[in-house]
Amino acid sequence: MTNQPLLNHMKMKYLLPVALIGIAFARVTATMVIPPTFDQLVQQAELIFQGTVTDVRSAWEGEGAQRHIDTYVTFQVAENVKGDAGASYTIRVLGGTVGQDTMEVTCAPKFQVGERQILFVEHNGQQFVPLVGIMHGQLRIERDQQTGREFIATHDGDPLRDLTQLGRSEEAATTADVAEAISPDDLKTEIQRHLTAQADRPAQ
Repeated sequence: MTNQPLLNHMKMKYLLPVALIGIAFARVTATMVIPPTFDQLVQQAELIFQGTVTDVRSAWEGEGAQRHIDTYVTFQVAENVKGDAGASYTIRVLGGTVGQDTMEVTCAPKFQVGERQILFVEHNGQQFVPLVGIMHGQLRIERDQQTGREFIATHDGDPLRDLTQLGRSEEAATTADVAEAISPDDLKTEIQRHLTAQADRPAQ
């Protein structure tokens, strides 16, 4: 049995109180997110792909007590690493801004058009952030301004050095020196290695 990155009640069906929705600014507070290990990221993800954000659109959804804002983030898929996301893929995330109304979900990842990312997707359209470990299921592709080398960064921009330390020690997993950070190809190679190892394991 795999460890879930959140308490079970985090996987909610967008049920929010009327009082929360009826104000111009709303904040939905999540319980503490338990960072997944790299093995959990790879195993629990239904899709893993590298893509570029091409569109971010927010809209009001639902009626009455279930009225809320969803944000639809569309990616141009550059490479499918696990599963098949097709050439374009859209995820639905709870929260966003429509006109002057904002609903903010703490711990939810942020997306901007033009960003390049590697996503670990699960339960898209069913849970409020369809990524393994919420923000931890979003890894960014950044470029060293001095050397032009591409490297992987965490959801909050810290260069990622050691995949084995994910979910164990954030300090050991990341680095201040971008030269030490892993490349996108390094990451995808490790994902494939984990997928092969998982396929070779005997059924429990």
